[in-house]
Amino acid sequence: MNEVGIEIGHEARRFTRGQHSGVLSTLSKRLEGFPFGSVAPFILDHAGRPVILISDIAEHTRNIVADPRVSLIVQPYSPDMQVNGRVTLMGRAERLPGKDALGPRYLRFHPQAEAYFTMHDFQFYRIEPVRIRYIGGFGKIYWVEPNRYLLAESPLAAQESDIVAHMNSDHGDNLRAYCRHVHGMETGNAAMLGIDPDGFDVRADGGDLRFEFATPVADAGAARQALVALAQAARSAGNLVGIAE
Repeated sequence: MNEVGIEIGHEARRFTRGQHSGVLSTLSKRLEGFPFGSVAPFILDHAGRPVILISDIAEHTRNIVADPRVSLIVQPYSPDMQVNGRVTLMGRAERLPGKDALGPRYLRFHPQAEAYFTMHDFQFYRIEPVRIRYIGGFGKIYWVEPNRYLLAESPLAAQESDIVAHMNSDHGDNLRAYCRHVHGMETGNAAMLGIDPDGFDVRADGGDLRFEFATPVADAGAARQALVALAQAARSAGNLVGIAE
């Protein structure tokens, strides 16, 4: 096993934050010992743990109840999938006690799940990592321990909804400028989906864009400083008139 520093673990987590669906593998209860794969939309919580919304009657849920050991592979589509970066996260899936805490965040990323969200037999399960396999490109292949990948809990998780509401109601121009400055994309509509210690996500004209902070932020004050710095950079480049407050 390659020993890796915390920077590789952070790189693997940041890579995973840029994706919102993967392939979940569970241990089949019906065919004992065989892996069972299924498509799995997910979000990451602020620490970096995947959270999935699944039905009690689904095959993969029955498998998890019998044996919580799972893996989730995350990889963006490419014509040549072998050369793309990817993360395989192995861990144990545990049912969360309710949907209120993570529900708003999940539905911002996956609004099509709202009908499922209101059904009683759909529940959140969170995957607690045991080990992570990170392939960042040719020659960049690592095993990553959870303590190198996960972030400590911070106040930002509880503050996220307020920040998102503020940015979407008062700073739409900034969000569009961020899209122009960082991604070179002109957008008619841009809405922040979520903000986490590593960065934030914006839905721009129906597509999702990821924005990374230079260093992790832990609370609303640090997040505001990072957003203002990005606004100032956009303004200096001629992409923005105002600055987020």
